[in-house]
Formats: sequence, C-alpha cells, structure tokens
Amino acid sequence: MVIKDAVIKRIGELCTEKGKAVNEFCLKGGLTPSTYYDFVNGRTKLPKIDTIKKICQGANITLAEFYDRDYFNDYEE
Repeated sequence: MVIKDAVIKRIGELCTEKGKAVNEFCLKGGLTPSTYYDFVNGRTKLPKIDTIKKICQGANITLAEFYDRDYFNDYEE
C-alpha cells in the first residue's frame, strides 16, 4: 500500500468509527473539505502533517492515534 492510500484508508476508518462524514472532521478542525478532496482526487500528492493534524482535531483524536495502524509501517514509497 502506498502512503496516500494508507491515509485515505485511515480517514475512512475514522468516518466509520465516529459515524461522521469527512466534511465534519475538516470543518471542525478548521479545514475546507476541498483540501481533503484535492488530496483524494490527486490534485495534491500528499497532505501536509498540519492538514492531518487538523483532521485529527476534527475527529477528536491525536496524531499518534491516527498513525497507530500496522499498514503505516508497511507502506511503499
């Protein structure tokens, strides 16, 4: 799995776990939803760490909790 897919997968898991749409995480964390969709649609190669941090804030989790998945250790470049 490439890192982009791992990040998208993790955000999808958060949506399922929390029962919320990614738009809610973005807005609550201070991002526009288009920032996320630019990444998913390939307009942005990788999100910056501060973007992921804001999504985490919107989901009410830490960065450590976000990256606490085995697939982040096994990603391809």
